[in-house]
Amino acid sequence: MLLHIPEVFTKDEVRTLRARLDAGPWTDGNATSGHQSATAKVNRQLPEDSPEAREVGSLVLQALNANPMFVSAALPHTIFPPLFNAYEGGEHFGVHVDNAIRQRSGVGDNVRIRSDLSATLFLSEPEDYDGGELLIEEMYGPQSVKLPAGDLVLYPSKSLHRVTPVTRGKRVASFFWLQSLIRDDADRETLFRLDVAIQRVTADKGPKDAAVLELTAVYHNLIRRWSEV
Repeated sequence: MLLHIPEVFTKDEVRTLRARLDAGPWTDGNATSGHQSATAKVNRQLPEDSPEAREVGSLVLQALNANPMFVSAALPHTIFPPLFNAYEGGEHFGVHVDNAIRQRSGVGDNVRIRSDLSATLFLSEPEDYDGGELLIEEMYGPQSVKLPAGDLVLYPSKSLHRVTPVTRGKRVASFFWLQSLIRDDADRETLFRLDVAIQRVTADKGPKDAAVLELTAVYHNLIRRWSEV
């Protein structure tokens, strides 16, 4: 499932984050590449252990954990510390699949996860750059994603995807991976759709309605059955 999650950050919040990020020590983006990605990746990245990356990454995690749509869709077990990249002057990222396992070891953290889901949080407005579309291969063909600053796209890490060359302006984003409580993509999508349906019935009939209570019980029993962690 490919999901657009709007307004993880407000426009004012994005401006504050960008001011902090833009002052950082940007370097070659291949610092976190796997073997396949390194042959296709041409961009810049903020070092993982830089104060800027850690500070803004912590704010990203706080916002995600407080976002009901993200939590419902991802059912996160562990979120890899957010990273930050930038594209300009023709920089791009060719077709690739994200590594199945992501590992980060350093001062203050030691994270090793199975990458079930990938996410890109856009931190540049789409009119501020040309190109830079995130193209994600789905069953019905490639989906082009270029979202407003502050919005996020969530998609299965096993998907083929690429970033087209940025030919004008600058595209800045946060990207990260997560291990979900529910490993199977189809099961996770079913739970998300059921949760959305429960919210709609709750809004219509109230939280104590028998149908709401029954659907909620089904939802939690499915999580117990399908959870692998």
